[in-house]
This record gives sequence, structure tokens and C-alpha cells, in this order.
Amino acid sequence: MPCYARFLFLLLCLILLGECKRPKSRKKRWSAPAENHKPGTPLSKKVADGTKARKMKTTHLLRIDEHDFTMRPAFAGPAVPVGVDVQVESLDSISEVDMDFTMTLYLRHYWKDERLAFPSSTNKSMTFDGRLVKKIWVPDVFFVHSKRSFIHDTTTDNIMLRVFPDGHVLYSLRVTVTAACNMDFSRFPLDSQTCTLELESYAYTDEDLMLYWKSGDESLSTDDRISLSQFLIQKFHTTSRLAFYSSTGWYNRLYINFTLRRHIFFFLLQTYFPATLMVMLSWVSFWIDRRAVPARVSLGITTVLTMSTIITGVNASMPRVSYIKAVDIYLWVSFVFVFLSVLEYAAVNYLTTVRDGKDRKLREKAREQQSQTLPCTCGMSHARTMMLDGTYSEADANSLAGYTRASMAPEDVSEKQERMVVHLSLDTEPTGTKKKGIRGFRIIQNTHAIDTYSRMIFPGAYILFNLIYWCVYC
Repeated sequence: MPCYARFLFLLLCLILLGECKRPKSRKKRWSAPAENHKPGTPLSKKVADGTKARKMKTTHLLRIDEHDFTMRPAFAGPAVPVGVDVQVESLDSISEVDMDFTMTLYLRHYWKDERLAFPSSTNKSMTFDGRLVKKIWVPDVFFVHSKRSFIHDTTTDNIMLRVFPDGHVLYSLRVTVTAACNMDFSRFPLDSQTCTLELESYAYTDEDLMLYWKSGDESLSTDDRISLSQFLIQKFHTTSRLAFYSSTGWYNRLYINFTLRRHIFFFLLQTYFPATLMVMLSWVSFWIDRRAVPARVSLGITTVLTMSTIITGVNASMPRVSYIKAVDIYLWVSFVFVFLSVLEYAAVNYLTTVRDGKDRKLREKAREQQSQTLPCTCGMSHARTMMLDGTYSEADANSLAGYTRASMAPEDVSEKQERMVVHLSLDTEPTGTKKKGIRGFRIIQNTHAIDTYSRMIFPGAYILFNLIYWCVYC
């Protein structure tokens, strides 16, 4: 009997054991089929990276919820070193009127935050977009003296965050910034300008954040294809120093300096050549007859108005500075030359009018004397006579002073209304001395001489001015 009971108990245990193993075999029936092993290949299993596993979220892997990222790394400890490097993508524009420039660049920050360290068997980094930036601490770098700036967002925000297993972080973003540039236009357009883009932490002083160029001068890289229409980019270089604010303290500031030299050829075509041609055009009036009043006046006014238009056009594209620019000197001196050519004809016309009035009075006086008495040259041992046609000018009379052209004959009495007789009495002075005095007054009385001298003085003075100007500013 006891043997029979033991046998039944053992049989019951075997049945229960079989029922327990049956669900496992059913579960195995529905599992994924095993991969067929190819003959000749080693049996190896791929080691999965813990950073790429789907079973763990990013916030859990980086333990973001376990730390307060509103505080900087190593709070209450030494300053956090933040390295910076910049790649300039393009220099978009330079504005002389607003005195600013626009630049597009890649701004990269490097620092270490041990709170973001994570385990990784392959020592690979993790890359994130801008959504994680709002959950962790990043440097608060801003552009000093910037007027406008924005982060590009096509097709998404151009922000990249790369975290390494040891806690090192790379934070990169693509920015377009418009910043002020203090320009000196005293030598414009023969000038060179140096502009600066300044980077600085907004909240953290040098005791909390140490901002520095990561690789010195090599931290700044540029694209060789960068070019501007009006400027030649000479060089880029970096500097750094401390900036002090009386209310908050000392801050690390980084500088991106670049020097621009202006192309002169555009201004030669648009400003200098037209101004020079207007000055030369004003000299044409010196070869036009002084009695052609409409021609000379129209030419003078046209050149003056054209010079005014050139000066206005140049100043419209420049800021209203309180000092004289190099182009102002050239344009205003050219304007003075044009204006003097107009004044020269005004002087010529005035002297011509005065001389014609004197000639008219002399003719009227001679006619009155001729109508009263008939002139006679007999018995005048110390006088010489000269008979002139009524159309002769006083200058012609001066040129013939001291000489007898003809005598009044009895048969010429009928033509006494058309001719006049001028008596030139000789005093005790010699004839040569009198001729020198007459020649001394011919420059004033003969308006042809003013035009003649102007043809030489005006071009010579303008050429001398150009030589001095280009030697000084070039």
C-alpha cells in the first residue's frame, strides 16, 4: 500500500510539471523565426549601443530631470571656460548712410557640463536639434552694438547641439546680424574702413564665465568667395579683452575685426570724370566771341547747374557728417572753377559795355565840334592829326596814337558827317614814354586780353590742383 501511494504521487507530480511547461512552448511557437545561419560565417552577436536604444528616453539618458539647468555648470566654483569659433558665410552689405554692416555666420560654442555625461560603450556623441536647447544650460552670448539679428529657421531652426559621453558640449547656430560700424569718411572715396563684430556674455561676468577664442586666430574662418561690389576685403583677425560696466562688473569680450578698402573706379566714372568734364566745358566760353551773350551765358549756367546736381547726388548717398570729405574738396573746387568762368564773362561783358559807352560819347562830342567849326590843321607845328572812320573803336584809336593817318582835304568836306578828325597834341614828354603808358591801360580796356589770359590761367590752375589732390590722397 505505501508503495502504491508513492507511485500515484509521483505520477501526479509529472502531470503537473507537464502542464507548467506547455504555455512556454506555445509562446515559443509564436515568436519571431530565428535567422538562418549561413555556413562559413562566424557566429557573432552585434553589440547594441546603449545611447541608441529605444527603451531609454533622451531625458532619462542625460538625466535632465535630475538637475537644475537654470544654474551654470560648477556653480559657486571656478568660471566655466566657453570656447568660441566663427565661420563667416557671407558679408552681405555695407551701408555708409546707416554706418552698419550685415554678416551671416556660423557661431559655435564649446564647454563641458558634467551633468550631461552619459554611459556609452562606443564613446559616440549624440546630436540634437534646437528643442533640447530649451531644457539645458547654454551660454548667453550676444552681439554688442547689434541693430538686428536673427537665427535662420528654414526649414527648421538652424541650431545643432552635440553632447559627448564625457559631458563636453558643442552648440552651433546660424545667425545673420546687422551691427554698427564707426566709419571715418574724411578720405572718402579713397578710404579704408575697419569694422568690428563684438561678442560678449550678457549675464555672466568673468568670475562665472570665461569666454575665449578656442583656437586663437584660427578660430575665425572665412569663405574665399566672399566679395563686395564697392570694397576689397583685405583681412580678418580676432582679438579679445575685458569690458567694464560700472553697475555690473567685468566681462570677457571677443572681437571679429575686418578691414575693407573701397574700390575707386566706380567713383572715377560717376563723380570725378563728370566733374572734370564740366570744368573743361566751362573753358569753351573763353573762345566764344564776347558779343555772343546768349551762347556764353547758357554755357555757364548749364555747367553750374550740372555741378550742383553732381554734388547733390554724392551727398544723398552719404551720412550727414560735420567734417569735409575728400570728394567734397574736389567737387567744390571744381564748382568754384565753373563759377569763376561765369564771373569772367560777367567782367568781360561789363567792361565791353563801359567801353562802348565811352566810344559813343566821344563820337557824339566829335560830331558836335565838327558841326560848329571845320577843323583845320594849318599853323599847328606841335600837333599831329589822325582821321578815323566812325566805326573804329577807342582801342583802335589808342593803337594809332601819335601818328597821322590823313589830312582833311577840301574835297572831303561833304563826308564830314561820316568821319571825325582827332587832334592828338604832343606835350613835352617823349613819344616813347607816352606809348608805354598807353600799353599799360590796354589790358583793362581791351576785353580780348581777359579771355586770352583766362585760356591759360584756368587750365593751368586746375591741373596744379589735380596734381596736389591726387598726391595727397593717394
